[in-house]
Amino acid sequence: MSDRPRLLYVTDLAYPARGRRYGDEDVHLGARLREDFDLALCHPLDAAALMDAFDAVVVRNSGPVLGYRKEYEAFRERARALGTRVYNPLHGRGDMAGKRYLLDLTAAGHPVIPTVDRPEDLHRLPEAASYAVKPRTGADSIGLRFLPYEQLAGLAYGDVLVQPRVDFRYEVSFYFVDDLFQYALYAPDPERRWVLEPYEPTADDLAFARRFVDWNTLDHGVQRVDACRAPDGGLLLVELEDLNPYLSLDRVPEAVRARFAEALVRSLRAFLAA
Repeated sequence: MSDRPRLLYVTDLAYPARGRRYGDEDVHLGARLREDFDLALCHPLDAAALMDAFDAVVVRNSGPVLGYRKEYEAFRERARALGTRVYNPLHGRGDMAGKRYLLDLTAAGHPVIPTVDRPEDLHRLPEAASYAVKPRTGADSIGLRFLPYEQLAGLAYGDVLVQPRVDFRYEVSFYFVDDLFQYALYAPDPERRWVLEPYEPTADDLAFARRFVDWNTLDHGVQRVDACRAPDGGLLLVELEDLNPYLSLDRVPEAVRARFAEALVRSLRAFLAA
């Protein structure tokens, strides 16, 4: 019997993501992890039933939780009851906990797209041609719609967030393992958000991204900080993805992919030893 750590790697290999191939990314990343760990892949709906046979559960490209919210909550509860290590750890403050953090960051004055969730707060939003309305638990633009200001007061509040639609120049994502920056990618054409290219961040860009990684207080894990370049040249946070961020590893050079995989192995080893 092997004495190597046993990892349950959670992924939905068949998830039909627009412009992305979850399965390819996880097959290649899993191949590297198998060099250091005993690894088994499973669908997110099977994770709760299988987790107690493993030293840790690694949640990767498991798809939007919106489609299986009840099962996801059962997975979290069972992991806590068994004391199972879950990577990323379940105390993440970003998308893992829903999009409440956008309200908290707005209230604290962080550089984030202004966000409200009550009709009485609509006056706090800057004037815009239209406004984005999105579910608190949304992902992959599921449930996203754009409305004029005069229609916002009539929304059914409680499970939605409202933001001004920003006429951004481009979107850019910063990828971290633990608190270590790995690479950045951007979509130079706002109409083709999934066509990503390598991006060379400035010192100010990295300081922007790191402030949200620091705010999230995850000692171990993979995080993606999504931002947009506003018309005034500054960056605004779009999303802090700490549940199952797609990594777009096919968009970076082989040397960067290898470095990322090595960082992930080191992070998992430290996580298991903690």
